[in-house]
Amino acid sequence: MATVVFIHGLWMPGFDMALLRRRVHKCGFNVQQFHYSTVRKTPYEAAIKLHDSLHKIEEKPIHIVAHSLGGLVVRHLLHQHPKQIDGKIINLGTPHRGSQIAELFTHSRLGRALLGKSIEQGLLGHAPSWQANQKLGIIAGEGRMGVGRFFKHSKEPFDGTVAVSETKLEGMSDHITINCSHSGLLFNKTVAKQVCNFLEHGYFQH
Repeated sequence: MATVVFIHGLWMPGFDMALLRRRVHKCGFNVQQFHYSTVRKTPYEAAIKLHDSLHKIEEKPIHIVAHSLGGLVVRHLLHQHPKQIDGKIINLGTPHRGSQIAELFTHSRLGRALLGKSIEQGLLGHAPSWQANQKLGIIAGEGRMGVGRFFKHSKEPFDGTVAVSETKLEGMSDHITINCSHSGLLFNKTVAKQVCNFLEHGYFQH
């Protein structure tokens, strides 16, 4: 039976992905949660830990479902070890083109402290380019509920934290937008169904 490894986003411990893990497990997959420090370690350093963690998984193939910053950790992993993941990869609200909200946070000392090392080749951009052969499916939200609504004045669709345009990445296999917030991507039933569909078939239901 295939294993799906879940990777949480900024400031999250992984418990936030419990409902999504449960729903994906009901689709017939083994599920595991990967934990890492989102502010004390850079995405590159987190990728090293992920590399070691994946080596311990015996049930293959291995798929990845990563929320927000977690998707950037995966980019670093596959840049260093392009063949380690033999399954599919799904990103939920990952700011592949850099996060405007994160950039605004860096304008203050408190904001920089809150983001920590997540901005280094991460939330501000400059993560390694996508050159992996694995199928990559990206789900973006456009619920406009989140911290970003206090900073972002553009009419561009966004999930309250990350703009839809920021989630797109050259080389992705499929992209879909769901009407929910950034954190809501983890709790939305439609998102869970789309995740299962991509893991089983390699595409979303448009």
